[in-house]
Amino acid sequence: MHPYFNLLSKYFPELSQKQLNRYEQLWDFYHDWNAKINVISRKDIDELYLRHVLHSLAIAKIFKFKNGTKILDVGTGGGFPGIPLSIYFENAQFTLVDSIGKKVMVVNEAIKALNLDNAEGIQARAEELKSHYDIVVSRAVTDLPSFVPWVSGKINKGNTSGVGNGIIYLKGGDLQDELNQISWRNSIHEISKLFEEHFFETKKVVHLLKP
Repeated sequence: MHPYFNLLSKYFPELSQKQLNRYEQLWDFYHDWNAKINVISRKDIDELYLRHVLHSLAIAKIFKFKNGTKILDVGTGGGFPGIPLSIYFENAQFTLVDSIGKKVMVVNEAIKALNLDNAEGIQARAEELKSHYDIVVSRAVTDLPSFVPWVSGKINKGNTSGVGNGIIYLKGGDLQDELNQISWRNSIHEISKLFEEHFFETKKVVHLLKP
């Protein structure tokens, strides 16, 4: 068994065998691709399930999206948090964007390998997108005061997602200064209260509600 893989069924006992099989496929997929293109840092790749998959799924531990929710993953890199979330939320629609073409190529190869019909990868900057989404997710691509203006015009108003439309952001450390510069209502969830592993000690999920 791959390191930390058993944490998925420990924290998410509701996962189906089909979902677990897809998560298991990520190990060989990312190890193979990482040998060709560095999509995950070399020091992290053997802790894929802890540092990337489980970290991404902290969002699923807190939020339950309505069927049909349209979710945009901005600066997805190799597909995080979008790929683990699209396996979990089979009835939501995911668009994963990154400005770097080779990363988006890996994302689309993952989507194809896993046969995910609810996800697509696009090479673009968030500002260039024409579509609108219920939720924007991202993993620490920049500071929040810079990030919000990139995506605020792409988010539908209201609560079509079932959790309050807006931004769900994975980031560590003290975020108070950043949040003080943003007028959107926010809630902060400590990942260390969800998962007991030391890696999550300072990590947070920030939910910003679109005004």
